[in-house]
Amino acid sequence: MKFGSRLCTLNVGGRRFSFPAELMKRLPLSRLSRLHGCGSERELLELCDDYDRERNEFFFDRHSEAFSFIMLYVQHGKLRFVPHMCELSFYNEMLYWGLESSDLQPCCQRRLDDRLSDCFVHFFPEEEQRDLEQRQSRWLEVLRRTFEEPTSSLLAQVLASVSVLFVAISIGMLCASTLPDWKAAETLDLHRTIEAVCIGWFTAECLVRFLVSQDKCEFVRRPLNIIDLLAILPYYVSVTVTMMTGENSQLQRAGVMLRVLRMMRIFWVIKLARHFLGLQTLGLTLRRCYREMVMLLVFICVAMAIFSALAQLLEHGLDLEAGNQDYASIPAACWWVVISMTTVGYGDMYPVTVAGRILGGLCVVSGIVLLALPITFIYHSFVQCYHELQVRSTRCNHRLSEELAN
Repeated sequence: MKFGSRLCTLNVGGRRFSFPAELMKRLPLSRLSRLHGCGSERELLELCDDYDRERNEFFFDRHSEAFSFIMLYVQHGKLRFVPHMCELSFYNEMLYWGLESSDLQPCCQRRLDDRLSDCFVHFFPEEEQRDLEQRQSRWLEVLRRTFEEPTSSLLAQVLASVSVLFVAISIGMLCASTLPDWKAAETLDLHRTIEAVCIGWFTAECLVRFLVSQDKCEFVRRPLNIIDLLAILPYYVSVTVTMMTGENSQLQRAGVMLRVLRMMRIFWVIKLARHFLGLQTLGLTLRRCYREMVMLLVFICVAMAIFSALAQLLEHGLDLEAGNQDYASIPAACWWVVISMTTVGYGDMYPVTVAGRILGGLCVVSGIVLLALPITFIYHSFVQCYHELQVRSTRCNHRLSEELAN
C-alpha cells in the first residue's frame, strides 16, 4: 500500500503516536518499517491488530508505556526498562517491535540476563515466517535447521555429536601420523582408510548444507564454510597429485606443497565452533571487536618502533665494535621488544648495559599498560556475546524439550 505523505497514527494500547509515512519507514523497528512495505490491507493485518483506512490509523494491542520508552530509544538512542515493569514483559515488547537485548543499556542487559537465567524462560518474536515458507517447502527448512542448528532437534544433536566424533578422530589420526611408529605399511593403510571415511562424512555434510541453504552466495561467504572447504579440499588435491605422480616418485617425496596441504587439515578443529558455545563466543567477539584489535596492533607497532630503535642505539649503536651483537639491527631488536612487552621473556637476548636495562624495564611496564587498555573493551564485548549466545542456546534447548514432551 502506498501511504504517500499522509500522517500515520499508531494506536498502541489506546495511546496515539503520529508519524509521517516516510519517517515510519526509517524507524529502526522492523515491525513498523515492514508496515510501509505492505502491498495490501491483508498484509497490514498480519502485522497489526486492526487498521482504519479513513484515518490511516494502525491499532496494536500492546503495552503503551513500554512503547513510549521504545520511542524514546528511537529519539535518543538509549533504551532502559520501564520503572515498576517486569523485565521479562518489557523484553517481550522489545521482541514484538523488532529489538534485541543488545539494544538495552549495559546495566539493563545485566538485569535481563539475571532474570532470564533465574526464571529459565525464553521468548519468541511474534514474527511470521511467510517469506520463508513461500521460498521453500517445510521439509527443506527442517533439513536445513537440522544441519545448521545443532540444538534445533534431537536428530540435529545426534548429527552434531557424530560430526564432533569424526573431527576428534581426524585430528587424532593427523597427530598420530607424524609419529615414527606410524610409517609402517599396515599402519599407513589403516590411516588412509579412516581418513577417507572422515573426509567422506565432511564432504557429504558440506554438500547437504549447501544444497538446502537459502542463499548459496551467502553460504559460500560464511567464514565457517570457508574453513570447511580449506579442510576438505587439501585431501582431494593430495590424492589427485598422488595418482598423477605415483606413490614413491621423487616429486611425491620432496613435495613440500603436499605436506603443507596435509597439515591444513588441522582446520578441522575449527569445525567444533559449530557445536561449542565458547568457540562461537570467541569468533563473534573477534568480529565485533576488530577496531579494538586494530587499535591493539597499532599500539604494539608504535611501541615496537620506538623501543627497538632506542635498544639498538644503547646496546650496539654507541659502540659498534664491543656492543651487544644481539641488537645489531633494529629488526633484531624488535623481537626483544615484542617478548618484553608481552612479559614472555625467553632469555635468548637481553640488554647488558645499564641504560639498556632501564629501557627494558620501561618497555615491560609500557607493554602492560598498552595491552591492558583495549583489553577492557574486548572483555566487555566477550561477556555480552556470551550472554547473547547463552540466551539463544537456552531458547533452543527449551524448544527441544517442548518437542520431546509433545
